[in-house]
Amino acid sequence: MILYGAILSPFVRKALLALKEKGLAFEHQMVMPGDKSPAFRALSPFGKIPAFADGDFKICDSTAIVTYLDAKYPETPVLPADPAERARAIWFEEFSDTIVGAQVGALFWNRVVAPRFMGQKGDDAAADKAEREGLPPILDYLETQIQANNLLVGQTVSIADLSLGAQFVNLAYAGVEVDAAKYPKLAGYLAVIQARPAFIEVLAAEKALMGG
Repeated sequence: MILYGAILSPFVRKALLALKEKGLAFEHQMVMPGDKSPAFRALSPFGKIPAFADGDFKICDSTAIVTYLDAKYPETPVLPADPAERARAIWFEEFSDTIVGAQVGALFWNRVVAPRFMGQKGDDAAADKAEREGLPPILDYLETQIQANNLLVGQTVSIADLSLGAQFVNLAYAGVEVDAAKYPKLAGYLAVIQARPAFIEVLAAEKALMGG
């Protein structure tokens, strides 16, 4: 199995976390989004990351990849079996990828990617607006959703936790920390999720890029 993509992408990170949580052997190849090489476009026709190959099977998009992994390698599932729990896990994944991702993306791009990797000045106003206006309702909502077992859904870690945890890594890289006094459940949840061995391994590989 080979996963293709840039490790600072929260979507690539989600797929990496799923592979590690499931204990699967795989190779990771660094590829930037939009790569135009014919070999990569055979995997991802529109240049999306992550892309994935398992033998002759090829697919792109983190949700599609994780769905495939859970179906083919059902040991240590990250998609709950219970219908209601599965639906909620998929909701939180979608919420993380879109609603959370839009605000985190504005912060991460303008405060990290543009100045550090592109040599460009970020849009400070857009980043500040995301932090000031976009994030608070998201944090308010999440504070009401954390279960007593420090998971979003069910009794074991799921795609919901991997997706949300992956986004909050980039939020921290952008210099925004969750206020534990205001959001104690969310802050505690993130500390537990990001202390999992899979997260520790994935984040260790990112340290060189982030100067850690």
